[in-house]
Amino acid sequence: MSKSKTIVLIHGNFVNDNTWTEWKEHYEKKGYKVYTPANPGHDGNPADLRTNVHPDLVQTGFIDVVNNIIKLINTLPEKPLVIGHSMAGMAALKLVELGKATAGVSIDGAPPKNVFPPFQTLKTVLPAFGFFSSGKYFMGSREWYDYAFFNTIPQAEKQKAFEKFAVPESYKVSRELVLNSFSNIDFKKSHEPILFIGGGSDHIFPPSLTETIAQKYKNGRVDIKIFDGKSHFICGEPGWEIVADHILNWYEAL
Repeated sequence: MSKSKTIVLIHGNFVNDNTWTEWKEHYEKKGYKVYTPANPGHDGNPADLRTNVHPDLVQTGFIDVVNNIIKLINTLPEKPLVIGHSMAGMAALKLVELGKATAGVSIDGAPPKNVFPPFQTLKTVLPAFGFFSSGKYFMGSREWYDYAFFNTIPQAEKQKAFEKFAVPESYKVSRELVLNSFSNIDFKKSHEPILFIGGGSDHIFPPSLTETIAQKYKNGRVDIKIFDGKSHFICGEPGWEIVADHILNWYEAL
């Protein structure tokens, strides 16, 4: 395969593009052109977004997230390596299916609509769907983030991580992931290489779910790497460089 020197990093739910700042610098030092677009309704400083919710947030759905990345990719001189975390792990799978990436990486990725998640996932993310809420969006509490994201980092670091990264999230993103047929994946379709990364201590998408999704693909290269002891905050907790380098080593060896 021809190796693209372009990488697109896509952030997941409940955070924004600030989570990729160090990854961008890390990959650029290795000679890559790196894009870290904010999903619609997510651009800005997280502390400001918690105080004044972005006006576009509640209109944003999963389809909008994918289309936003397609719009970017269509302006690039070559198809990129696409890396997505959490919800955006599923976005990366969709972009591979649509022929928009030279390879795709799903880090602690959400399942497609046609893969049923385990009870642990449902229990953790159910509030993010807003089915029983009168609010217009989801804003996780400190306790929710501590359990769902930051469960493996020291207690003293959890408050800092929340202040630095936590943002409100659109109910529409999560709802479209489970209710809209766009969020299905055709596992029989021929595809470019895909790498699945899982955190062994992820409370949202446990490694068993990552393995289940990966094993459904039938017609293309699929690899899996589970990092023991890593949480859903795998891209931000200490040791993230090991994860970033594993991805690049995998990609460069294709």
